[in-house]
Amino acid sequence: MEPLDVEALNFTVEAAVGQPLCEAWRESAEGSVFHLANILLFLGFMGGSGFYGLLYLFTFLTLGFFCSTLWAWGDPCSTDSFLWSFALFGVCLVQVLHASYRLRSVSLSEDFQELYNCMFKNLGVSLTHFGKIVTCCEGDIHTLEREQCFAVEGKTAIDKLSVLLSGRVCVTVNGEFLHYIYPFQFLDSPEWDSLRPSEEGVFQVTLRADNPCRYVVWRRKKLYLLFAKHRYIAKIFALVVRNDITDKLYSLNDKAFDSSGHRYDLRLPSCCHMPGTELEKADVFVQVPVQRPKTV
Repeated sequence: MEPLDVEALNFTVEAAVGQPLCEAWRESAEGSVFHLANILLFLGFMGGSGFYGLLYLFTFLTLGFFCSTLWAWGDPCSTDSFLWSFALFGVCLVQVLHASYRLRSVSLSEDFQELYNCMFKNLGVSLTHFGKIVTCCEGDIHTLEREQCFAVEGKTAIDKLSVLLSGRVCVTVNGEFLHYIYPFQFLDSPEWDSLRPSEEGVFQVTLRADNPCRYVVWRRKKLYLLFAKHRYIAKIFALVVRNDITDKLYSLNDKAFDSSGHRYDLRLPSCCHMPGTELEKADVFVQVPVQRPKTV
């Protein structure tokens, strides 16, 4: 039996021509570009959610991977790191350009920008989704002159959903004052919520402008088509509409008194009454008849 050739089994790696061999760990720290790249990546991953959070995230990732690419370019022992950093830099740059294009394409007028800030921004609605909401109403702003009616009791059909942008609208029933509608409140939220998509109805109250008003309108059919395509927008509208109805009910409850001077609670009209102050009794309030329990 021939002796084992130890030298033949001793595999060694020789340095390629023009490529130095990395034989040991570096004793000194990496350069400032390397640390800057990691700081930018750290800041990028601290981004929040939403459209602006997405833009923030990819902007810092682009800068971080760019610095990482520069660092890897100057190190002959990190060819793979350079290729990966450059590829990730290119992907993040494309994402930044795409997000910037989407942001630029959603251009809002001053009225709709204010509407977004007051009603939708705090709910986390992105500008992209709000742009679809604006498109549904075609970006039109409608006006009402002083004493002009938005809806007439028993006559005007319920075929839209509207938000007041400026001015003040008075709501009455049978000539009796109910409450006011102020900017960035829905004009017809109770009527909208009272009907199913396939049902039709008319207003049970009269809405008259106290002063020149401006408002935005979403037609019923178009809005339901938008809801069918985007369930997220449907949930947002359900939230803001029902919150608006709740505010109106509480405003009615504060101003409703019976003939004996007790506050009439609309939530529990048969058993919840609270004495009103003398100052409140002196104002003009809605007179609501007392509901007395039936005796057996």
